[in-house]
Amino acid sequence: MSGSNVLFDAPGPRTARRHRLYSVLATIATVGVIAYAVWKLADAGQFAGEKWEVFSTPRYLEVLLVDGLLNTVKMAAAAIVGAVVFGVVFGIGKLSEHAWIRWPCWLVVEFFRAVPVLLMMIFTWFALGIQNNDSSFRAVVIALMVYNGAVIAEILRAGVLAVPRGQAEAAYAIGLRKTAVMNLVLLPQAVKIMLPALISQCIVALKDTALGQYVLAPGLTAVSKQIYLEFDNRIPTMIVIAGLYIAVNLLLTALATWLQRRYVGERKQLEVSAVAAPAGTTV
Repeated sequence: MSGSNVLFDAPGPRTARRHRLYSVLATIATVGVIAYAVWKLADAGQFAGEKWEVFSTPRYLEVLLVDGLLNTVKMAAAAIVGAVVFGVVFGIGKLSEHAWIRWPCWLVVEFFRAVPVLLMMIFTWFALGIQNNDSSFRAVVIALMVYNGAVIAEILRAGVLAVPRGQAEAAYAIGLRKTAVMNLVLLPQAVKIMLPALISQCIVALKDTALGQYVLAPGLTAVSKQIYLEFDNRIPTMIVIAGLYIAVNLLLTALATWLQRRYVGERKQLEVSAVAAPAGTTV
């Protein structure tokens, strides 16, 4: 039996025709909805030139790209880096055999997973002092870091537990200690398992920076509010902001896909037998 038919039977000719019909109908329905939305927007005058002229003005483009997009990317990048570190520390902590390490890590992860990101931003903003110039920026970064870090901790734990138990048992059999087993055997294979979920979580962190407007943080949503309040062009502004978010997310996805192929996808699964055994140890 081929690998492609393990989970389900290959569709027959009638089923294949029915699937093609469903795809055509879904495409027609989607195009119809988009066309109707465009028609309604045009009927409401949302495509008038004066509503879009601001986006061809160099001064406003600079504000949109520098004050908006650049600050959004900065907040997302700082939050993602911090979330990865947070997730690795507490994810491995939850796997500890020592209860005095495992239970505090479990409590921290569950707490930050449960608190909504917006509330965490507001609490952090007030804790840092709302009068400070950069407190809103740091509030967004910290809130996104702890929330996404808690999710990454669970992803890491699930990835490590998904590695076949025989891998760790074989590593212990040749004399490796627990730290070496985790670093050399379990984590490299867990990364391959959890990489798609990590990519999705990075995209979530980028999109959640939009909530920063509620704590007066700089970013695309803060700049967009200034623009549409001045020019009364909320819909065109939201279309442009959505396009920028989509473009950055596509770039992030392309980068993550390249990294997966470069550093993960083309490497074979780590074999414990390839790890050098300590001197004097027989396999």
